[in-house]
Amino acid sequence: MAKWVYMFTEGNATMRNLLGGKGANLAEMTNLGLPVPQGFTVTTEACTQYYEDGRQINDEIMGQIMEAIDKMEGITGKKFGDKKNPLLVSVRSGARASMPGMMDTILNLGLNEEVVETLAEASGNPRWAWDCYRRFIQMFSDVVMEVGKKYFEELIDKMKADRGVKQDVELTAEDLKELANQFKAEYKEKIGSDFPSDPKEQLMEAVAESDEDLMDKYFSGEEFTYEEISRALRRSVIKCDIVPVQIGSGVNCQGVNSFLQTCEKYFPSADKAEVMKIATNLETGEEVIGDFDWNKPVSAYVFKTIMDPFVGKYSLVKVRTGVLCAGDTVYNATKDVEEKLSKLYVMRGKNVIEVQKLYAGDIGAIGKLASTRTGDTLSTKEWPIEYHPTTMSKPYTYLRYKAVNKGEEEKIAQALNKLTIEDLTLKVVVDDENKQTLLYGIGEQQLEVAASKLEERYKVKITLEKPRIAFRETIKKKVQVQGKHKKQSGGHGQYGDVVMEFEPSGDLSKPYEFEEKIFGGAVPRNYFPAVEKGIQECVKAGPLAGYPVVGIKATLIDGSYHPVDSSEMAFKMATVLAFKKGFMEANPILLEPIALLSVTAPDKYSGDIMGDLNKRRGRITNMIPTDTGKQIIEAEVPMLELSGYSTSLRSITGGSGDFEYVVSKYEQAPADVQNRVIEEQK
Repeated sequence: MAKWVYMFTEGNATMRNLLGGKGANLAEMTNLGLPVPQGFTVTTEACTQYYEDGRQINDEIMGQIMEAIDKMEGITGKKFGDKKNPLLVSVRSGARASMPGMMDTILNLGLNEEVVETLAEASGNPRWAWDCYRRFIQMFSDVVMEVGKKYFEELIDKMKADRGVKQDVELTAEDLKELANQFKAEYKEKIGSDFPSDPKEQLMEAVAESDEDLMDKYFSGEEFTYEEISRALRRSVIKCDIVPVQIGSGVNCQGVNSFLQTCEKYFPSADKAEVMKIATNLETGEEVIGDFDWNKPVSAYVFKTIMDPFVGKYSLVKVRTGVLCAGDTVYNATKDVEEKLSKLYVMRGKNVIEVQKLYAGDIGAIGKLASTRTGDTLSTKEWPIEYHPTTMSKPYTYLRYKAVNKGEEEKIAQALNKLTIEDLTLKVVVDDENKQTLLYGIGEQQLEVAASKLEERYKVKITLEKPRIAFRETIKKKVQVQGKHKKQSGGHGQYGDVVMEFEPSGDLSKPYEFEEKIFGGAVPRNYFPAVEKGIQECVKAGPLAGYPVVGIKATLIDGSYHPVDSSEMAFKMATVLAFKKGFMEANPILLEPIALLSVTAPDKYSGDIMGDLNKRRGRITNMIPTDTGKQIIEAEVPMLELSGYSTSLRSITGGSGDFEYVVSKYEQAPADVQNRVIEEQK
């Protein structure tokens, strides 16, 4: 007898053709001892047999599935279909290779009204039990039987309106029970039969479900036709499972027709989209779906900003509900300000066409909005909603920039401000500590493009250079030194004399610690603040290479003063002399910033990435596999070595790798690095 079903403990990563990618990976993770929920895989050969048997699960396969269920019952101590102690299972499709037509996960197979009553009694929370059931009915109907989600969403909205509530969580257990019955009635109307209450029937339906036309051909080894591929692609694009990417050139007008054909063939009409933009009503906290209903109050999402050097600012919007009219006043819920709409436009290539109205589903532009930026929501004061903004990548690559022509710094600052309004991944940071201005972006190429835009659009030039790294200076040993400032030039002179000890404090988070151990009044107490002030000034720029000083302890142990010539200034100058002398005698070193780097990339590039990090003096601290075939590699890398890393990672991974980092600590820099940095600062 053939083996059609494998427990996770019976498989491994080499059985991909038999168990599919997901099944083989889950088996391998189980073998490695990772905390994987117990389960089993129905083989790809069983799927082929299903089609050979006329799309029926034969008794042999069904028997092995139920045997696997029995094993699961033994492992969990629960029973599938039992009313008192039910085993609930989840089902997901898989294949030897990723392909269109794969179904989503179905949770909580085994639920029915009797089981729900048991769960309600056992948990003491009937609302939770009925909420699980109505979600299961909706999920099963959508994923297995392809009854659209929108029918169930409409029933939920109607229920909330009837009960006078705004959010799902305000519905009671009785409300959710009634809603479950309405869901089952909707199922019967669309499918023509009752919703299955037998757990075994639910399981068999879920196991057999997929894009049957494609799966039939796939397991029979036949080629897909062009029409079948197009149909599957359209369905996957509408569900946001696939994002099409095309190549074209606006300069040479290449690929435009192909792009428009793709939009027509694969993209849904705005009101037919299955994935809608979600908003929140700021007054009630209610979740709102931008469903392109013209009858609702107006709302629009600003997805891009264009700063034209001649015309001004255009805010590109997607109208999600209602009608946007020229001359109206709208409410920017994100900024909490009202904006007057002067003119509305439709942009077609280089042509900007003025219109009077933009309807729900339209993409258009609004001219010269004062406060509105990319990611903001425009709505009404009476219906203040805010769409969840698009997540922007955080910029980690940065270069130092300088004006080519003196006197253009102000123009450059204004031009860069306009570029950062256009591109939210571009950022300007003034680094006062190292006396430099930094331009941040996703990669060095983006920064070079920004410099080119400054020259072409705004007629100002900048140069991009490697930034100055924020090193620190400290000492390694304890020393005792004297600092004496004595000056006589007629009249009152200047006299200050201190004897001080300098040693490592052990705390690199603070520049210095100061204390005094004066006996017998060698230095009057009123001069102690002047001594500390001298230390405060010295730690701002160390004697070694001009970097800030950290981790030193300064102790005033002795000194002398003159009753006439001594002053606070004299003692401050004496402290400065003592600090410079003592610091250079106490084995001074440079500390370099260490970044905690996290790199995410496909597993096949892990070796090359780790080799590159080793060349950059990196130390691998952790490797975390993901369930998407990627590795997260964590390492400690000196900031000095991260220059140009975005370009290197893109080269290694073909653009499929991503990274982020935070500066975590400071460590002593190698001798060759210290010597090079000190030499550069001379």
